[in-house]
Amino acid sequence: MSIEGLAPTQVRGDPDALRQLLLILLDNALKYTAAGGRITVGLEAGGDAAVLKVADTGIGIPPEHLPHIFERFYRVDPARSGGGSGLGLAIARWLAEAHGGGIQVESAPGRGSTFTVRLPRGAGERSAEPELPSATLGARRGVAIDRP
Repeated sequence: MSIEGLAPTQVRGDPDALRQLLLILLDNALKYTAAGGRITVGLEAGGDAAVLKVADTGIGIPPEHLPHIFERFYRVDPARSGGGSGLGLAIARWLAEAHGGGIQVESAPGRGSTFTVRLPRGAGERSAEPELPSATLGARRGVAIDRP
C-alpha cells in the first residue's frame, strides 16, 4: 500500500465517521487485491474540496455493475472471495453524502478500481444543522503497502 501526496487539509465532519469511510475503502481494496498487487491512498486539497483517492490493482468491477455498487446489499458476485454483506460501499456513500460530499468509482476488470471521495473543505457557512467538529485529514506525508 502506498500513500501519496497527502496534503493536510481540514474538512468539517465527524472524525470517527470519516475514519470509517476510509476503512471501508481500504478493506475493499485489501479484499480484492491479490498478493503482489498494489493499493494507493492519496489526499489532495483541490479548490473548495478535499479529494481522497483509494486505488488498487485488484480484480476490478465489470462495467455493468458500476451503477449498482453503492446500493445496499448489492454484491457484484456473491461467489467472490472476501464475503461481506454488500453494505460497505452503501455506508461509504452515505457517510460521504452526510458530510456534504460524494463518492465515485472508476474500474475495469483485471485492472483494478479507484474510489474518489470529495468532501467540502474548511468550516464553510454556518447553517441550522448541528455543528460538526473539524477533522484534519492527511496528517502524514505518505504510506505505501504492497501485497507480499
